[in-house]
Amino acid sequence: MATTDHRDTDSGIEVKPVYDAKDAPGGLEPPGEYPFTRGPYRDMYRGKPWTIRQYAGFASAEETNQRFRYLLDRGQTGLSVAFDLPTQLGYDSDDERAVGEVGRTGVAIDSLADMELLFDGIPLDRVSTSMTINAPAALLLLLYELVAEGQGVPAEKLRGTVQNDILKEYIARGNYIFPPRPSMRLTTDLFAYCAERLPYWNTISISGYHIREAGSTAVQELAFTLANGIAYAQAAVDVGLSPDEFGERLSFFFNAHNHFFQEVAKFRAARRLWAEIMRDRFGATNTRAQALRFHAQTGGSTLTAQQPENNVVRVAVQALSAVCGGAQSIHTNSFDEALALPTERAARIALRTQQLLAHEAGGTDTADPLGGSYFLESLTDELEARARELIERVDELGGAVAAVEQGFVQGEIEEAAFRFSQEVESGERVIVGVNRYEEAEPEEIELHRIDPEAERRQLERTARVRAERAAGAAEAALARVREAARGTENLLPPLREALRARCTVGEICNVLREDFGMYDAQRTP
Repeated sequence: MATTDHRDTDSGIEVKPVYDAKDAPGGLEPPGEYPFTRGPYRDMYRGKPWTIRQYAGFASAEETNQRFRYLLDRGQTGLSVAFDLPTQLGYDSDDERAVGEVGRTGVAIDSLADMELLFDGIPLDRVSTSMTINAPAALLLLLYELVAEGQGVPAEKLRGTVQNDILKEYIARGNYIFPPRPSMRLTTDLFAYCAERLPYWNTISISGYHIREAGSTAVQELAFTLANGIAYAQAAVDVGLSPDEFGERLSFFFNAHNHFFQEVAKFRAARRLWAEIMRDRFGATNTRAQALRFHAQTGGSTLTAQQPENNVVRVAVQALSAVCGGAQSIHTNSFDEALALPTERAARIALRTQQLLAHEAGGTDTADPLGGSYFLESLTDELEARARELIERVDELGGAVAAVEQGFVQGEIEEAAFRFSQEVESGERVIVGVNRYEEAEPEEIELHRIDPEAERRQLERTARVRAERAAGAAEAALARVREAARGTENLLPPLREALRARCTVGEICNVLREDFGMYDAQRTP
């Protein structure tokens, strides 16, 4: 086993023993000014602390509603919804392909009845909500809008984000339904719909998080995420949307990993690169459209099943990197998530971690607290330069969609993941408690158990929705969706009316599957 630890980052950036002024030439702009390296707002957290947005969802809508209330009662400031695998793939809970997966990795949502229960007693004009949903993102956003309508909350008062980033599903996560091009149509239809009806809703969260979870380096996470952002912006321009308008509603989602300084530098480099992209590629003059805003989540793939309480420390360090890097909202993982869905105790510790950073560690005191550090400025420059080179390679292939279709992005990430795995297995890269400082006996901790009756209750509710709805109206609404899919009109209005008629997510996705087809990654180069 190697006896020395790595002295470079996971992106292969060598870390020198000492940095000085020669490593960080040039001055720094004030926070809130182009290119926003130091943050999108002048006084950052002194003006408004980051949003504490803990990701939650399991079993059925009733159980998840209880967890939401638990977190809100303890100081959480925004909601973040995790959906189960069948929902993410556009299958109803009673579909034969959903057996054993209902409510396992998130909450099951089949219809408007489920969404009404999920937000029961939570006033949607007083909270912002993030929804991690991609292939059927339009459907879940429309369900949210319909729930708000039932509460008497107008659409223009809704605030939140729908992930709606299908490209990273082909790249890293695999939860796609349709081929890339019809999926991009759904994405841009959602952009246009929100511009008209939900002006304060963030229409996409362009996600590097899952790219990093798949094994990418920090440079790859940065480059491929921004390349995807370019593709979405170009698609929006191509359908006639203004970059100065839709640019305000774009948001990003990055991972916060273990190399603290690299992660802070990555967030700063992301803002600098995106400001240039929006100004120079797309001609955006609106500073709010140029300024990258992002949510950060601590690294799930860094959590270890061995000595799981070590994860409390990992999460705190990662969250501090997001704070020092200027995140607009943060999710901190629970220490037990390498083993199961989080218990209430673990979720509370994760929540308190953010509150400690805000109230005890000085996290909200000043903008860009590490700005001007020779080491940090050098890392920011290096990450920017390497990411720019990789974005140019994607451009040469025809852009992000073409690069995905050719398998280039996936191949680059796979190679990086393999290299990292080799370094861990050889002991060259140390993972505390895994390949060094191990314990002979496994640590026993309490694990969250899903109520085995939750799936039965979910199936019964979905059957009841189908039995009690007006069958003729549901059939007509699905026919209208089919007609719209075959044309060029915006799909969201007919989708909304189908959901209002109590059609299920699975039924609507099946109609779209018939016309759009399904994506098969095995057929790509």
